Amino acid sequence: MASMPDAMDETAAAAERFDTLQKRGTAFLGTRHAILGGAMSWVSERHLVSAISNAGGFGVIACGAMPPALLEKEIEATKVLTDKPFGVNLITMHPQLDELIQVCVRQKASHVVFAGGIPSAAHIKAAKAAGALVIAFAPALVLAKRLIKSGADGLVIEGSEAGGHIGPVSLTVLAQEILPNITEVPVFVAGGIGRGEALLAYLEMGASGVQLGTLFAATTESIAHDNFKTAFIRAAARDAVPSVQLDERFPVIPVRGLVNEGTRRFMRHQAEVVEKFQSGALDKTAAQLEIEHFWAGALRRAVIEGDVESGSVMAGQSVGMVTAVQPAAEVIAALRAQAIAALVARGTRG
Repeated sequence: MASMPDAMDETAAAAERFDTLQKRGTAFLGTRHAILGGAMSWVSERHLVSAISNAGGFGVIACGAMPPALLEKEIEATKVLTDKPFGVNLITMHPQLDELIQVCVRQKASHVVFAGGIPSAAHIKAAKAAGALVIAFAPALVLAKRLIKSGADGLVIEGSEAGGHIGPVSLTVLAQEILPNITEVPVFVAGGIGRGEALLAYLEMGASGVQLGTLFAATTESIAHDNFKTAFIRAAARDAVPSVQLDERFPVIPVRGLVNEGTRRFMRHQAEVVEKFQSGALDKTAAQLEIEHFWAGALRRAVIEGDVESGSVMAGQSVGMVTAVQPAAEVIAALRAQAIAALVARGTRG
């Protein structure tokens, strides 16, 4: 058994090794930890964003459907709560994307994150006008290369284990496809990450850091309703499932969330709409709209109002590792401690 001084030396060496592994990510973000907060609508606002940044991570405002004036107020309010770096997440399908970009330029946002689609080279260039670094989501290697050519300064690869809107490929596969082949820019990984050992493993694979959403949604600083956080604590990984498409003629964008009465009603609703279409009561366009509108306002009902039965409780599969409501700083500290402990244990075994 190692003596106490030896154990302290081993821990210090492991901490130094860990910081070296995440150095590219921390330098890019301007933070102590290469940990981004996932941009979650209704959740990733000033309080959680500033808490993550103040704890040494990188908070990201979720613009979502905000109009430009509201985003400007949110950025200004976040600056009051933290003097640390934070980013702004913009949805590429937003009808006022150009105006939102100009808000980020005026506010001198240090990082702009494009999500929900592939941003154009023109939008990337516009976001960088005041010196911002642009981060984009890359769902495949070919798109990662295209984004870099378009001017993206960093990438996020998000696996299907994540909460909210998801792609079809797991992070373990995406990481193997993309990390060995993309070295020009920092790449952050997301989806199903709940412990420091996983953070360490992806850093060693070549990632520059990680993005976490689910763990931060249930923190003290999150404005999510207590019912929402309690649902996270009670849930197992298998409870976070993608929305199901009943009929291929009526596409459903997959969204991962906790199974509840709302998800069961959605299945019944799809069946009823398909029946109406087949009977001629609805044409195809009207039927598709009825399916798409089912979840309108459902995320807000769950997050803000606490209706976790009929609302949309978006969560990633890491929800099974949420065991308590705790400050964001404790979440980050635990991830770091777990990663360093794993390095120490590896040295001891060796």
